Amino acid sequence: MVRIVFMGTPDFALPSLSILHGVSAQTDWQVVGVVTQPDRRAGRGKRLVAGPVKLFALEHRLPLLQPKSFRHNVGPRTPEQPDPFPWLRSLTPDLIVVAAFGQILPPSVLDIPTYGCLNVHASILPAYRGASPITAALLDGLSETGVTIMLMDAGMDTGPVLTQAALPVLARDTTDSLSHRLAALGAELLAETIPSWLDGNTAPVAQTDLPGEASVCRLVKKQDGHIDWTAPAARIERMIRAYSPWPAAFTTWKGQNFKLWQGSVIPGHVAPGLVIEVDGRVAVGTGDGLLALHEVQPAGKRRMTAATFLNGAPDFIGARLGS
Repeated sequence: MVRIVFMGTPDFALPSLSILHGVSAQTDWQVVGVVTQPDRRAGRGKRLVAGPVKLFALEHRLPLLQPKSFRHNVGPRTPEQPDPFPWLRSLTPDLIVVAAFGQILPPSVLDIPTYGCLNVHASILPAYRGASPITAALLDGLSETGVTIMLMDAGMDTGPVLTQAALPVLARDTTDSLSHRLAALGAELLAETIPSWLDGNTAPVAQTDLPGEASVCRLVKKQDGHIDWTAPAARIERMIRAYSPWPAAFTTWKGQNFKLWQGSVIPGHVAPGLVIEVDGRVAVGTGDGLLALHEVQPAGKRRMTAATFLNGAPDFIGARLGS
């Protein structure tokens, strides 16, 4: 029996955990433990919310640990935050599988399983190492991205590659929609890769031996969604999709945040940030071209079509967005 510990937190990780747990009855694998991030406060009430991976583990009665950190110098341990290393070693994992866990694992964790730690990463490495490969791919206007199953080392997504699979980026893809498709692809590729890896039939390939340049994408911050109207309309349209659902692309109108959820590029030129009406459509001037607005969200309101919003705010035409 191959004993597997799974580490992951958000929706992207769920298909990988689900497929590992689901095939256990037909294979000699067994998910013997799940590690996920501590519950986070969310919503207007800032209540603690469990992540998708935790909910799956609870539903299927899988042993669960939520360490604040795997670093050794995090201060005294408490009953709420015990030392995770004895728990992890007690599971005697043969393999650790990681998908969007949210923490860099130290060598003291990487060295525990017999067959190492495999990571499901949402890019074709060595491109887009780091925390936001899907958002970065959309911002850069890629026509294709994919997933990589790699053998983890102490670096950030620098380990040797086992397998990769590509996926086209659709014209209307958002980070949310592309994440769901890449998560499903990653889970399938993981299930195909593990047997070959365990049998010794897959050789790790150093990333320096793969085509393409290495690149790193950082963690997305809320302010990244702020629109600079002097940027080209094509860039702003990609921002709208890349920052959906979070932090959302936004500007200001009448001194309040104004979110954009859907838009398209159309020809024309007016001053950046100036709102005009073109052939019955609401559009905004940019540094290159016009951005037609399709779905917007004024402060304190729900998402709505631009036409619906304009019915209640005719003075929007002629306004100047942003600071």
